[in-house]
Amino acid sequence: MEPVLETGGGLRYEEEHIVNSRGLKLFTCRWLPANQEPKALIFICHGYAMECSITMNSTATRLAKAGFAVYGIDYEGHGKSEGLQAFVNNFDDVVADCSNHFTSICEKKENKTKMRYLFGESMGGAIALLLHRKRPDYWDGAVLVAPMCKIADDLRPPELVIRILTKLCKLIPTWRVTPTQDIVDVAFKVPEVRQQIRANPYCYKGRLRLKTAYELMRVSTELEQRLQEVSVPFIVLHGDDDRVTDKSVSKLLYDVASSTDKTFKLYPNMWHGLLYGETPENSDIVFSDIISWLEERSTLGNSRLEREQKHENDDFGLSKD
Repeated sequence: MEPVLETGGGLRYEEEHIVNSRGLKLFTCRWLPANQEPKALIFICHGYAMECSITMNSTATRLAKAGFAVYGIDYEGHGKSEGLQAFVNNFDDVVADCSNHFTSICEKKENKTKMRYLFGESMGGAIALLLHRKRPDYWDGAVLVAPMCKIADDLRPPELVIRILTKLCKLIPTWRVTPTQDIVDVAFKVPEVRQQIRANPYCYKGRLRLKTAYELMRVSTELEQRLQEVSVPFIVLHGDDDRVTDKSVSKLLYDVASSTDKTFKLYPNMWHGLLYGETPENSDIVFSDIISWLEERSTLGNSRLEREQKHENDDFGLSKD
Protein backbone atom coordinates (compact mmCIF):
# COMPACT_ATOMS: atom_id res chain seq x y z
CA MET A 1 0.00 0.00 0.00
CA GLU A 2 1.26 3.46 -0.91
CA PRO A 3 0.73 6.64 1.16
CA VAL A 4 -2.86 7.63 1.90
CA LEU A 5 -3.60 11.10 0.59
CA GLU A 6 -6.29 12.96 2.51
CA THR A 7 -8.70 15.10 0.52
CA GLY A 8 -11.15 17.70 1.69
CA GLY A 9 -14.82 17.23 2.33
CA GLY A 10 -14.51 14.09 4.42
CA LEU A 11 -12.98 11.95 1.67
CA ARG A 12 -10.06 9.54 1.74
CA TYR A 13 -7.96 9.07 -1.39
CA GLU A 14 -5.59 6.11 -1.75
CA GLU A 15 -3.23 4.83 -4.46
CA GLU A 16 -1.80 1.36 -5.04
CA HIS A 17 0.05 -0.52 -7.77
CA ILE A 18 -0.95 -4.06 -8.68
CA VAL A 19 0.68 -6.52 -11.11
CA ASN A 20 -1.37 -8.01 -13.94
CA SER A 21 -1.10 -11.48 -15.45
CA ARG A 22 1.47 -10.22 -17.97
CA GLY A 23 3.79 -8.90 -15.25
CA LEU A 24 3.02 -5.20 -15.77
CA LYS A 25 2.49 -2.82 -12.85
CA LEU A 26 -0.89 -1.12 -13.09
CA PHE A 27 -1.85 2.02 -11.19
CA THR A 28 -5.06 1.87 -9.15
CA CYS A 29 -6.75 4.42 -6.92
CA ARG A 30 -9.84 4.86 -4.80
CA TRP A 31 -11.94 7.64 -3.32
CA LEU A 32 -13.76 6.66 -0.12
CA PRO A 33 -16.22 8.51 2.13
CA ALA A 34 -14.21 9.04 5.32
CA ASN A 35 -17.00 9.12 7.91
CA GLN A 36 -19.73 6.84 6.62
CA GLU A 37 -20.30 3.39 5.25
CA PRO A 38 -20.41 3.60 1.43
CA LYS A 39 -23.87 3.38 -0.14
CA ALA A 40 -22.44 1.22 -2.94
CA LEU A 41 -19.29 0.47 -4.95
CA ILE A 42 -18.58 2.27 -8.23
CA PHE A 43 -15.86 1.12 -10.65
CA ILE A 44 -14.77 3.75 -13.15
CA CYS A 45 -13.45 2.87 -16.61
CA HIS A 46 -11.68 5.83 -18.24
CA GLY A 47 -11.59 6.68 -21.93
CA TYR A 48 -8.90 6.13 -24.56
CA ALA A 49 -5.67 8.12 -23.90
CA MET A 50 -7.05 9.27 -20.52
CA GLU A 51 -6.36 8.16 -16.93
CA CYS A 52 -8.13 8.05 -13.56
CA SER A 53 -6.35 10.05 -10.88
CA ILE A 54 -6.36 13.44 -12.64
CA THR A 55 -8.89 13.55 -15.48
CA MET A 56 -11.45 11.42 -13.61
CA ASN A 57 -10.72 12.96 -10.20
CA SER A 58 -13.56 15.50 -10.30
CA THR A 59 -16.03 12.78 -11.30
CA ALA A 60 -14.86 10.39 -8.59
CA THR A 61 -14.86 13.14 -5.98
CA ARG A 62 -18.47 14.06 -6.77
CA LEU A 63 -19.54 10.44 -6.48
CA ALA A 64 -17.62 9.90 -3.24
CA LYS A 65 -19.11 13.07 -1.73
CA ALA A 66 -22.51 11.60 -2.58
CA GLY A 67 -21.59 8.62 -0.39
CA PHE A 68 -20.20 6.07 -2.86
CA ALA A 69 -16.88 4.22 -2.74
CA VAL A 70 -15.17 4.81 -6.10
CA TYR A 71 -12.39 2.66 -7.58
CA GLY A 72 -10.30 3.31 -10.68
CA ILE A 73 -7.53 1.66 -12.67
CA ASP A 74 -5.24 2.98 -15.41
CA TYR A 75 -5.16 0.42 -18.23
CA GLU A 76 -1.94 -1.01 -19.57
CA GLY A 77 -0.21 1.72 -21.59
CA HIS A 78 -2.37 4.43 -20.05
CA GLY A 79 -1.80 7.00 -17.31
CA LYS A 80 0.54 5.87 -14.55
CA SER A 81 0.52 2.17 -15.52
CA GLU A 82 3.33 0.36 -17.31
CA GLY A 83 3.21 -0.55 -20.98
CA LEU A 84 3.82 1.17 -24.30
CA GLN A 85 1.89 4.43 -24.20
CA ALA A 86 -1.63 4.22 -25.68
CA PHE A 87 -0.96 0.78 -27.14
CA VAL A 88 -3.83 -1.71 -26.88
CA ASN A 89 -2.60 -5.00 -28.27
CA ASN A 90 -5.72 -6.90 -27.25
CA PHE A 91 -8.86 -5.37 -25.79
CA ASP A 92 -9.61 -8.65 -24.02
CA ASP A 93 -6.48 -8.16 -21.89
CA VAL A 94 -7.71 -4.74 -20.74
CA VAL A 95 -11.10 -6.19 -19.83
CA ALA A 96 -9.47 -9.06 -17.94
CA ASP A 97 -7.28 -6.65 -15.94
CA CYS A 98 -10.31 -4.57 -14.96
CA SER A 99 -12.38 -7.66 -14.15
CA ASN A 100 -9.69 -9.16 -11.93
CA HIS A 101 -9.12 -5.93 -10.01
CA PHE A 102 -12.78 -4.93 -9.64
CA THR A 103 -14.03 -8.37 -8.60
CA SER A 104 -11.23 -8.72 -6.03
CA ILE A 105 -12.61 -5.57 -4.37
CA CYS A 106 -16.21 -6.79 -4.53
CA GLU A 107 -15.26 -10.11 -2.91
CA LYS A 108 -13.74 -8.53 0.18
CA LYS A 109 -15.74 -9.40 3.30
CA GLU A 110 -16.77 -5.81 3.99
CA ASN A 111 -18.05 -5.36 0.41
CA LYS A 112 -19.99 -8.55 -0.21
CA THR A 113 -23.40 -7.03 0.60
CA LYS A 114 -22.80 -3.75 -1.27
CA MET A 115 -24.28 -2.99 -4.68
CA ARG A 116 -21.75 -2.93 -7.56
CA TYR A 117 -21.90 -0.44 -10.40
CA LEU A 118 -19.74 -0.05 -13.50
CA PHE A 119 -19.12 3.51 -14.67
CA GLY A 120 -17.63 3.90 -18.14
CA GLU A 121 -16.90 6.91 -20.32
CA SER A 122 -16.30 6.65 -24.08
CA MET A 123 -13.92 3.68 -24.56
CA GLY A 124 -14.53 2.97 -20.87
CA GLY A 125 -18.21 2.52 -21.72
CA ALA A 126 -17.22 -0.26 -24.10
CA ILE A 127 -15.11 -1.82 -21.35
CA ALA A 128 -18.04 -1.62 -18.91
CA LEU A 129 -20.30 -3.41 -21.40
CA LEU A 130 -17.65 -6.10 -22.00
CA LEU A 131 -17.23 -6.56 -18.22
CA HIS A 132 -20.98 -7.09 -18.02
CA ARG A 133 -20.88 -9.60 -20.88
CA LYS A 134 -18.03 -11.46 -19.16
CA ARG A 135 -20.15 -11.93 -15.99
CA PRO A 136 -23.76 -11.01 -16.88
CA ASP A 137 -25.26 -11.52 -13.41
CA TYR A 138 -22.41 -10.06 -11.37
CA TRP A 139 -23.01 -6.32 -11.73
CA ASP A 140 -25.99 -4.40 -10.35
CA GLY A 141 -25.93 -1.60 -12.88
CA ALA A 142 -23.91 0.48 -15.33
CA VAL A 143 -23.54 4.20 -15.98
CA LEU A 144 -22.53 4.61 -19.63
CA VAL A 145 -21.35 8.09 -20.61
CA ALA A 146 -21.06 8.56 -24.39
CA PRO A 147 -20.10 4.87 -24.69
CA MET A 148 -17.96 3.69 -27.60
CA CYS A 149 -20.52 1.38 -29.18
CA LYS A 150 -19.67 2.95 -32.54
CA ILE A 151 -17.00 5.44 -33.52
CA ALA A 152 -18.56 8.52 -35.13
CA ASP A 153 -18.39 8.52 -38.94
CA ASP A 154 -16.42 11.80 -38.90
CA LEU A 155 -13.54 10.03 -37.15
CA ARG A 156 -13.56 6.85 -39.23
CA PRO A 157 -11.00 6.67 -42.05
CA PRO A 158 -12.31 5.63 -45.47
CA GLU A 159 -12.94 1.88 -45.87
CA LEU A 160 -9.97 1.44 -48.27
CA VAL A 161 -7.66 3.03 -45.69
CA ILE A 162 -9.12 0.77 -42.97
CA ARG A 163 -8.41 -2.33 -45.07
CA ILE A 164 -4.82 -1.27 -45.74
CA LEU A 165 -4.18 -0.36 -42.10
CA THR A 166 -5.69 -3.65 -40.91
CA LYS A 167 -3.14 -5.57 -42.96
CA LEU A 168 -0.29 -3.31 -41.86
CA CYS A 169 -1.09 -3.67 -38.16
CA LYS A 170 0.03 -7.31 -38.30
CA LEU A 171 3.46 -6.15 -39.46
CA ILE A 172 3.93 -2.92 -37.50
CA PRO A 173 1.27 -2.92 -34.72
CA THR A 174 2.79 -0.08 -32.66
CA TRP A 175 3.26 2.32 -35.59
CA ARG A 176 1.69 5.72 -34.86
CA VAL A 177 0.21 6.49 -38.24
CA THR A 178 -3.57 6.26 -38.11
CA PRO A 179 -4.92 9.59 -39.38
CA THR A 180 -7.64 11.09 -37.17
CA GLN A 181 -8.79 14.51 -36.07
CA ASP A 182 -7.46 15.93 -32.81
CA ILE A 183 -9.80 14.23 -30.33
CA VAL A 184 -9.22 16.85 -27.63
CA ASP A 185 -10.52 19.63 -29.89
CA VAL A 186 -13.71 17.80 -30.83
CA ALA A 187 -14.42 16.13 -27.47
CA PHE A 188 -14.18 18.91 -24.89
CA LYS A 189 -16.16 22.12 -25.22
CA VAL A 190 -14.49 24.26 -22.55
CA PRO A 191 -11.09 25.61 -23.71
CA GLU A 192 -9.62 25.49 -20.18
CA VAL A 193 -10.35 21.75 -20.00
CA ARG A 194 -8.56 21.19 -23.32
CA GLN A 195 -5.53 23.04 -21.91
CA GLN A 196 -5.59 20.91 -18.74
CA ILE A 197 -5.68 17.68 -20.76
CA ARG A 198 -2.86 18.83 -23.04
CA ALA A 199 -0.79 19.81 -19.99
CA ASN A 200 -1.40 16.44 -18.30
CA PRO A 201 1.69 14.28 -18.99
CA TYR A 202 -0.34 11.12 -18.32
CA CYS A 203 -2.75 11.79 -21.19
CA TYR A 204 -1.62 10.61 -24.62
CA LYS A 205 -1.86 13.16 -27.45
CA GLY A 206 -0.14 11.36 -30.32
CA ARG A 207 -1.62 9.57 -33.29
CA LEU A 208 -3.43 6.28 -32.87
CA ARG A 209 -1.19 3.24 -33.03
CA LEU A 210 -2.21 0.76 -35.73
CA LYS A 211 -3.16 -2.16 -33.48
CA THR A 212 -4.96 0.16 -31.06
CA ALA A 213 -7.04 1.57 -33.91
CA TYR A 214 -7.83 -1.97 -35.09
CA GLU A 215 -8.91 -3.03 -31.59
CA LEU A 216 -11.12 0.03 -31.13
CA MET A 217 -12.81 -0.64 -34.48
CA ARG A 218 -13.16 -4.36 -33.75
CA VAL A 219 -14.70 -3.92 -30.33
CA SER A 220 -17.06 -1.07 -31.22
CA THR A 221 -18.32 -2.96 -34.28
CA GLU A 222 -18.88 -6.11 -32.25
CA LEU A 223 -20.70 -4.22 -29.51
CA GLU A 224 -22.96 -2.50 -32.03
CA GLN A 225 -23.96 -5.90 -33.42
CA ARG A 226 -24.71 -7.40 -29.98
CA LEU A 227 -26.53 -4.60 -28.16
CA GLN A 228 -29.54 -6.84 -27.56
CA GLU A 229 -27.42 -9.01 -25.23
CA VAL A 230 -27.08 -6.20 -22.68
CA SER A 231 -29.22 -7.19 -19.68
CA VAL A 232 -27.74 -5.14 -16.81
CA PRO A 233 -29.73 -2.15 -15.47
CA PHE A 234 -28.18 0.94 -17.07
CA ILE A 235 -28.39 4.64 -17.74
CA VAL A 236 -26.81 5.82 -20.97
CA LEU A 237 -25.99 9.52 -21.35
CA HIS A 238 -24.94 11.26 -24.55
CA GLY A 239 -24.38 14.81 -25.76
CA ASP A 240 -26.50 15.77 -28.76
CA ASP A 241 -23.48 17.44 -30.38
CA ASP A 242 -21.06 14.55 -29.75
CA ARG A 243 -18.62 14.14 -32.67
CA VAL A 244 -16.55 11.30 -31.19
CA THR A 245 -18.98 8.46 -30.42
CA ASP A 246 -22.32 7.91 -32.13
CA LYS A 247 -25.36 9.08 -30.15
CA SER A 248 -27.73 7.11 -32.40
CA VAL A 249 -26.12 3.87 -31.23
CA SER A 250 -26.64 4.89 -27.59
CA LYS A 251 -30.32 5.32 -28.45
CA LEU A 252 -30.26 1.96 -30.22
CA LEU A 253 -28.72 0.39 -27.11
CA TYR A 254 -31.63 1.77 -25.08
CA ASP A 255 -34.16 0.49 -27.63
CA VAL A 256 -32.89 -3.06 -28.14
CA ALA A 257 -31.11 -4.04 -24.89
CA SER A 258 -32.87 -6.83 -23.02
CA SER A 259 -32.49 -4.92 -19.72
CA THR A 260 -35.81 -4.32 -17.99
CA ASP A 261 -34.39 -1.27 -16.17
CA LYS A 262 -32.88 1.17 -18.67
CA THR A 263 -32.70 4.94 -19.09
CA PHE A 264 -31.51 7.15 -21.96
CA LYS A 265 -30.55 10.81 -21.56
CA LEU A 266 -29.68 13.02 -24.54
CA TYR A 267 -28.37 16.49 -23.69
CA PRO A 268 -28.97 19.30 -26.22
CA ASN A 269 -25.90 21.37 -27.18
CA MET A 270 -23.52 19.18 -25.16
CA TRP A 271 -20.37 17.54 -26.56
CA HIS A 272 -18.58 14.24 -25.96
CA GLY A 273 -16.87 15.14 -22.67
CA LEU A 274 -19.98 15.31 -20.50
CA LEU A 275 -18.18 14.70 -17.19
CA TYR A 276 -15.49 17.39 -17.33
CA GLY A 277 -15.57 19.05 -20.74
CA GLU A 278 -18.77 21.04 -20.29
CA THR A 279 -19.66 24.25 -18.48
CA PRO A 280 -20.27 23.88 -14.72
CA GLU A 281 -24.00 24.37 -15.25
CA ASN A 282 -24.15 21.55 -17.79
CA SER A 283 -21.98 19.26 -15.66
CA ASP A 284 -24.31 19.80 -12.71
CA ILE A 285 -27.25 18.60 -14.81
CA VAL A 286 -25.40 15.46 -15.91
CA PHE A 287 -24.18 14.56 -12.41
CA SER A 288 -27.60 15.21 -10.90
CA ASP A 289 -29.06 12.63 -13.31
CA ILE A 290 -26.27 10.12 -12.61
CA ILE A 291 -26.38 10.41 -8.81
CA SER A 292 -30.18 10.29 -8.72
CA TRP A 293 -30.13 7.11 -10.80
CA LEU A 294 -27.52 5.51 -8.54
CA GLU A 295 -29.23 6.51 -5.30
CA GLU A 296 -32.61 5.18 -6.42
CA ARG A 297 -31.02 1.75 -6.90
CA SER A 298 -28.75 1.79 -3.85
CA THR A 299 -31.31 2.44 -1.11
CA LEU A 300 -33.04 -0.92 -1.24
CA GLY A 301 -31.59 -2.42 1.94
CA ASN A 302 -29.81 -5.71 1.35
CA SER A 303 -30.81 -5.80 -2.30
CA ARG A 304 -27.51 -7.44 -3.32
CA LEU A 305 -28.26 -10.38 -1.00
CA GLU A 306 -31.85 -10.49 -2.20
CA ARG A 307 -30.71 -10.50 -5.81
CA GLU A 308 -28.22 -13.30 -5.25
CA GLN A 309 -30.90 -15.31 -3.47
CA LYS A 310 -33.23 -14.80 -6.42
CA HIS A 311 -30.54 -16.04 -8.84
CA GLU A 312 -29.99 -19.11 -6.67
CA ASN A 313 -33.73 -19.79 -6.60
CA ASP A 314 -33.94 -19.35 -10.38
CA ASP A 315 -31.00 -21.73 -10.85
CA PHE A 316 -32.80 -24.41 -8.84
CA GLY A 317 -36.17 -23.77 -10.45
CA LEU A 318 -37.60 -22.18 -7.30
CA SER A 319 -39.62 -19.00 -6.92
CA LYS A 320 -41.38 -17.13 -4.17
CA ASP A 321 -44.69 -17.77 -5.90
